[in-house]
Formats: sequence, C-alpha cells, structure tokens
Amino acid sequence: MVDYWRQGSVAVIAVNNPPVNALSYNVRVGLYNNLDKAANDRDVLAVVICGKGRTFPVGADIHEFGQIPKEPWITDVGRKIESLGKPVIAAIHGTGLGGGLEIALFCHYRIALPNARVGLPEVLIGLLPAGGGAQLLPRLAGIQVAMEMITTGRQLPASEAAKYNIIDKVVSGDIVKEGIEFALRVQNKPFQDKILRYRSPHGKDSLQPITEAVLRKIKMRSRGFYAPVWCVRSIANSVKLPFEEGLAQNRIMFQQMQLSGQAKALQYAFFAERSISKWKLPCGGNFATAVPRKIKTISVIGAGTMGTGITVALLSAGFPVLLVEQNKRFLMKGVQTVQSLLEGGVKRRKFTAEQAKMASSSLTTTVDLQALNSVDLVIEAVFETLSLKEDIFSKLDKICKPEAILCSNTSYLNIDKIAASTRRPDKVVGTHFFSPAHIMRLMENIYGCKTSPETVATVMDLGKRIGKVPVLVGTCPGFCANRMNRPQSEEALFLVEEGAQPEQIDQVLEDFGMPMGPFKVRDLAGGDIGWRSRKDAALHLGLTLSYDLQFFNGERYCSLADKLCELGRFGQKTGSGWYSYDKPGSKQLSIDEDVTKLIQNHRDSLGIKPRKITTQEIQERFLFSGINEGFKILEEGIAARPEDIDIIWLYGFGFPRHYGGPMFYASQIGLKRVYDRICHYHELFPYSSHWMPSKLLQKLSIQEVPIGQWAELHSKL
Repeated sequence: MVDYWRQGSVAVIAVNNPPVNALSYNVRVGLYNNLDKAANDRDVLAVVICGKGRTFPVGADIHEFGQIPKEPWITDVGRKIESLGKPVIAAIHGTGLGGGLEIALFCHYRIALPNARVGLPEVLIGLLPAGGGAQLLPRLAGIQVAMEMITTGRQLPASEAAKYNIIDKVVSGDIVKEGIEFALRVQNKPFQDKILRYRSPHGKDSLQPITEAVLRKIKMRSRGFYAPVWCVRSIANSVKLPFEEGLAQNRIMFQQMQLSGQAKALQYAFFAERSISKWKLPCGGNFATAVPRKIKTISVIGAGTMGTGITVALLSAGFPVLLVEQNKRFLMKGVQTVQSLLEGGVKRRKFTAEQAKMASSSLTTTVDLQALNSVDLVIEAVFETLSLKEDIFSKLDKICKPEAILCSNTSYLNIDKIAASTRRPDKVVGTHFFSPAHIMRLMENIYGCKTSPETVATVMDLGKRIGKVPVLVGTCPGFCANRMNRPQSEEALFLVEEGAQPEQIDQVLEDFGMPMGPFKVRDLAGGDIGWRSRKDAALHLGLTLSYDLQFFNGERYCSLADKLCELGRFGQKTGSGWYSYDKPGSKQLSIDEDVTKLIQNHRDSLGIKPRKITTQEIQERFLFSGINEGFKILEEGIAARPEDIDIIWLYGFGFPRHYGGPMFYASQIGLKRVYDRICHYHELFPYSSHWMPSKLLQKLSIQEVPIGQWAELHSKL
C-alpha cells in the first residue's frame, strides 16, 4: 500500500491505497517503515511523500473508527518525520484532508498543485483532529485560522492555503516531479526551524477573545452540535500545554468523542450518503447492471421558480438547456430570473463570471413544444396539476424522439398516472428537485411500476453530474419526503389549535436543530401553494373548505392555514403570513397580534379551551408522526432502506446531521419508546390516521433491532 523508490539523492514514498489513499493501519506501517529505510540510506538526502492515483491521503480510515487502535498512529509517523534528520516534503495533489494534512504538517515543507485542497474536516463526523493537526496548525497558520478551519471543517484551495503559510509553494505539472525538484533545492539547507512542534502558536496572546468570538458563532449555527466546542478546546491545548501533553489530551478527547451518539450519527450519515447510489428496483435491475444513457441535450418546461432553478443547476454543470414556456412574456421573465440566479452565483463565489457567461450562452428558449424533437431528456416543471402534466406528457410522447427520457418535477403526484398518458412508460420518471433548485442538493428520483432500470440509472447519474444527492424511491402520494412531512405539518397546526403559539413551536424545533420551524417554512414557501392543493383535493371529493371544518375526508382537519390565505396572508412574498414582515420579500419577521387574535377566535369558534403544550409534546408529535410514516414507507417498499429516508431528510429538510436523520434518531432513542409514544398519541387522536402505528415499527421494537438490520429483517418478514 506504500511504494518506495529513489531518484538520485531523493527518496519518494508514495501512498498507494485506492480510491482515496486512506491512512489505514497497513498504510501507516508502510509509511513508518519506508521512512526508516530512507533514514538509514546514506545516499538519501531528502524525502518526498505523495499519493498515487487521484489524491494525496485524505485522512484516517473511517472503517477503523470504534475499533481498538493499532500502532503506529499518525503521530508516530509524524515523530519519525520530525526526527529523520533529512528534509521531508509533502507533495499534495487532489485533497490533503484530515490525517493526510496532519502528515503534511509534520513534514518540513509542503507543495501543492493549484487545484489541490487541504483541510481538517473531522468535526463533520463528530470528531477532532487527533493526529497532531490541532497542535500543529496553530503553530503554522495561527490560532484564528486554525479555529476557523477546524471548527467548520472548511477546505482551503491551495492558493488560499499558501496565504496562511500552510503551503510553501503552489506548483504546476507533475506533482512528483515538482516534489523531487523542490527536494533537490532544499536537501543541503538547514531545516530544523521547519519543525512545527518547536514553534509557539501564532496569536496565542489573543486566545481568549478569538475563542469567545468563535464560540458565539458556534452557538448560532450549531444548535446542540457539540463537536465544534471540543475542537475549540483541542486548539486551546496548543497554547496551554506543552506539545506532547497537548497531543495526549487531544487523543483522550478524541476517544471520548468516538463513543458519543453524535459521532455515531454523523458517521452513519457519512456511510448512508455513499450507499444511496446502490439502488435496485422491485421488478429487477440495479445500479451494477443498468447503464445510463448518454445525455447531451436537456429541455426544461416551465420558466417559473422551479423551472428556472433547475435550468441554472443544469447550466452550471455544463449542460446546454432549451427552456420552454407557453408565451414570450413568461419566457422573457424566466430568462431574466436565470440571469439573476447566475449573477447571484458569481457573487456567492459558486463560479466565476466567465463560467456564468459560458453557462448563459448555453441557454436557448422557445414557446414551441415541437422544438423538443431532438433533445435527450425533458424535465417538466409546471404547476402541480395532474391533468396539466398528463396533457404535456401526451404531447411530448408524440414530439420527442423514441429514446428520449421524460421527467416530471412533481412533489406528490402519481408517476404511474403521468406515465400512462404516454406510449413509453418505461422512460417516464419523477425528478423531484427541492426549492431553490439551484442550491438545494437533494434530488428525489421516483420510479413507476414500468420505469426501466436504464431510465433510473440515467436520472441517478444526471443527479451526480449536476452536483445533487440523488435518492431513489417508489411512487405514492408525496413519495418519501412530502409524505413524511405532511403529518408533521398537520401536527404543528393541531398543536396551535390546542394551545401552542406558532413561534413557540418554531423555537422548540429550531432548538432541536432544525434550520427553520414549520411556520417559518410555510411563510417562506408560500401558503397559497398548499391552499390551492387543498382546494383541488376538496373539489375532487365534492367537498368545500370552510372556516369551521374539523374533519376532512374522515380525518381531523385544522382550517387555520386556510383562514390566513383567505386574508391574503401568503407569507414572505406578501409581507404577511404566520408572521409579519417588513415588506413583501423581506426575511425580517415579527410576531403579529392579528394572527394571535385569529388563532384565539378560531379556538373560540370551535369551543377549544387552550391548554399548556410542553416542549416534549411538541418534539414528539412533530418528529414521531413523521418517523411513524417513515416506517410505513419502509413497510410498503417505497424506500428500500432507512438510509434513503435519512439522506432525504438531511438534504431536503435540513434535519440536524448530528442526529443522523429521523430513522437513525429513532434507533438511538429506542424503538420501544418511539412505538409506545406513537400508540399513546393514537389513543388520544384516533381521527388522525398518521398515528396508526406502523406494523414494521412494532415488530422491530420488540427486539430493538439495530438499524443496519432493518431492511434484511423486513425482507424476511
């Protein structure tokens, strides 16, 4: 796993452990032994450490976490580098992350290619840099830079790393050749001052104010995630303790953090994200055998909020896009939105002005569906009305070439019904983007009963190519994401009806770790969208929404959201919703007494006496209602694994990553407890079918089956 060769007076030690050159036990042994070999060779005057393949080592082997650690550790390899008596150069290409950067920091010099990135991202899996990074980086780049990098896990491009002296030289060409040439230049020069352990951390006199400022930022953004706080302590050890004592203390802290629930959740999420590409269809076909079609040209139908966002996501990834609208006025408005979003991407440094210009030049437009006769793939992004989508797909079926794939950006409509309007149901699939589509990374792909493996492989591949996290689920009302979100939204309304205030519910769930509470989310998304859907559903059933409605189609119903919409309070876009805003479009909100009165009048009209709602009840009714639905989704085979559900919630709704996702969260607090509380609420609220306990949850809770065995056990049942 570690290669060694000599070129003149320079020894090259190359880590060869594909795909990412992880610093596993065998790699650490190889590095240590080859450093010994170089030390004992009198003809070797300098050493270059590099990585073969696509990258420099990217860190420790995460598969070894939780196991009994085996020496040599990264710090042992580091001590060997420091004591070698010969200059050691780290030649970095790809990414030098975690333990990889720590090895580089023990080296005397560091060079990198322009597109290389370095960082210490251990915090993202609930840990801290225990291989010397928290001690060495402050001594090289300073306390402030170390705090920012280590507590956020941010990766720095080579040019920025060079500004902070983390990289000595940015080079171009062959990184090994450049490393050897650099080694030849420094092999006879003194290098003892390059050993970082002998330096004092830069900015140590400012430790307290820097720490206080960083902790304030952590408190604002972390919401109960405590790994960043431990990282701050680890960096403080570089100032307060001698080097070796600091290393020892950080190692102890690392071992304690490894055992924490948050670290387990974050590591579960890490592996879950890598597992979602391994899909299979109930009717046969999977990721290993299905070959995606080559997609060169794409059309997007609809230049509204979703259509323009999807267009920007495609353009940014280098796809030419043909944008379609029903008339020139709507089309021109859509083009302006696309240009504005591209300009916004430049301001946010997502891409350069030149890249935005190239993306813009790849956009063509039309108001004629006939122009889609040669595209490889179409994404329809019109209003969520089944009849409209059926009409469009029927026309597309006649216009598009036979091999073209037809996708619907629907959030809850039945894919099989849309596919039935075509003669190619095998090439019809749902591609549910989340708003704003050019920013949100989740792409919920939905297969119908006749969707082919090739079609699935194509949209899963497309998701990756445009930088999304694609997850595959089956078709049903709301699929996975919105099907789980619906009972949670309903429970939030019922809680208000019973005595809570919208701001109270939002605060409880934001304290739990959600980025926004459900009522703020409603205002952001626009209340009129859901209102239109509810009215359409009522019309379909021959019913009407009314102010005193307490039941709808046999289910408990709360009409508060409808009453707000009747008043034109649609949320941020109108300047008023559940909250009031400074002006339409503003995010600056305040509690509105008119809403408080509306809620109280609503309770009075229904004879509801408000009661005290506790934090525990808010959390349980919101979270457990969704979790129960998640188990039903597994039960029905809509999602193949709990990992699929959790990734949808991590990327689609901002579920706190340090809880792993709703299904992992349930496994951690105990399935028996979750099941018992769901039964409790089912007894209290028998007219809410979402409280009907999942049979799968009941079976799993009897034995407290670990989450990794849920899918296997379910398949046996």
